Amino acid sequence: MPTQAVSGRAPIAILTDFGYRDHYVGVIKGVIASIAPGAPIVDITHGIPPQSIAAGALMLKQSWRYFPRGTIFMAVVDPGVGTKRLPIAVETRSGVLLVGPDNGLLAPAAEDAGLRRAVELRSPRYRLKEVSATFHGRDIFAPAAAWLWRGVRLDALGPAIEGIEPSEIAEPARRGRELRGAIVYVDHFGNLVSNIDRRTFAAFAASFPGKRLWVRLKHSAPIELMNAYGDAARGTPLAIFGSFELLEIAARDTSAAKRFGARQGSAIAVCAGR
Repeated sequence: MPTQAVSGRAPIAILTDFGYRDHYVGVIKGVIASIAPGAPIVDITHGIPPQSIAAGALMLKQSWRYFPRGTIFMAVVDPGVGTKRLPIAVETRSGVLLVGPDNGLLAPAAEDAGLRRAVELRSPRYRLKEVSATFHGRDIFAPAAAWLWRGVRLDALGPAIEGIEPSEIAEPARRGRELRGAIVYVDHFGNLVSNIDRRTFAAFAASFPGKRLWVRLKHSAPIELMNAYGDAARGTPLAIFGSFELLEIAARDTSAAKRFGARQGSAIAVCAGR
């Protein structure tokens, strides 16, 4: 039997790039409250860099498993709002639902949670009467999330679609004695989070038994891999696997992003000594 959110037992969790200055997030919550009074709402973050689908996809993937079964995730990072990209809702085998634009934002979380089926949010009954070309978060996604929380079945929201758009997060690639990746997110502390996960790193390391591995960011000097931020001297850069098992570059008690002038998209490589 298809999984549906159970009213009153799981939250609606919201992730956007809307920021904290404007009224957009408040209006979204107002729409949800109007349709589903009493629905608990959790703000994952509204600080995703503007239009950064990759960063939003990464944060959503790294967040969903820490919420209860039945949680409805509404994610909006949508530079293509108003275009032909579809508004969708996704049901997963893990029992969570994802609502947002079909632009790759939902794909990593959907794959991780086990994509079961997806629908286009087309039914006028489950969106606002007037739909803006610039604010689908308010007019389409918030109503869909609220109605799902109330127990409306997924297939009532619109027709099934064959699949969803893949993520735009590139996979790390091996080039000889290097494993090359990219920075996909810069966090509040200036830590540079890459697309190199621990499993990929371990497979690369296994090809060079007994060899020392070190990390390079752009054209930096070799950066040592450490187990904790505190293992480095103050101001010293280090490489570390963070809490989400992704390789990152940090600098003890300062910002690695500022130190290296790095940002999303900057190149990173794991190198095997000769």
